[in-house]
Amino acid sequence: MTGPVLAADIGNSHTVLGLVTDGRVHDEWRVATDARRSADEWLVLLRGLVGDHLAGICGIAVCSTVPAVLHEWRDLVTRHFGEVSHVIVEPGVRTGIPVRTDNPREVGADRILNALAAATDVGGPAIVVDFGGTATIVDVVDSRGQYVGGAIAPGIELSLEALGSRGAQLRRVELQRPRTVVARNTVEALQSGIVFGVASQVEGLVARMISELDVPTEEVSVISTGHLAPVVVDECGCFTHHLPGLTLRGLELAFRRNAR
Repeated sequence: MTGPVLAADIGNSHTVLGLVTDGRVHDEWRVATDARRSADEWLVLLRGLVGDHLAGICGIAVCSTVPAVLHEWRDLVTRHFGEVSHVIVEPGVRTGIPVRTDNPREVGADRILNALAAATDVGGPAIVVDFGGTATIVDVVDSRGQYVGGAIAPGIELSLEALGSRGAQLRRVELQRPRTVVARNTVEALQSGIVFGVASQVEGLVARMISELDVPTEEVSVISTGHLAPVVVDECGCFTHHLPGLTLRGLELAFRRNAR
């Protein structure tokens, strides 16, 4: 198959769309995930963003953590892209990476795809930290290239929203690095708690996971991804790679394995 794959990573707060060719994400867009958006509305949005590139795609790969949106995407690819090969990554779809958890079917497809891309492009052992707005997810690939589990923590945007809505004298602030860790005003105190707090949380989780893997630290690749990674990645001393399009790359790999 020739041409790029249109990859759609549908998350709780945002949907990331990208054109991926041979592992390279050469166009990417991020839009709000709206569970009320119909298949036809998604089509209008796609045409507006992707434009003439839609005519040249060789296939479509989709993963979603939002069932209502996934339903509309099934309708979208069936009615409007019927002649284009497509793969919806969900339980039962072959990804090529063994999942060694208690219940593999409950692991989010985006987590498996991140692990797949990490195992393919970097190799194991590896730890992937995906900085999303709703959740910060840390996943582990062992030295045999198997997905073995991970951890889920509240995301940066979710944490800020919770503080702003539940704190009587707190408010929502711009998400950026403050001047110092010891803040001298409320805005920077919130920013310090989020930016440096998340950085310390991630460093702590990564260190504990490496200890459980029982391998030398220098042998573990630690990968940052997700649209909020740039906010904190420079404050963490644990990362060896920054791969922004990791989930989209995983979608392309899954498509190549399953498409007919």
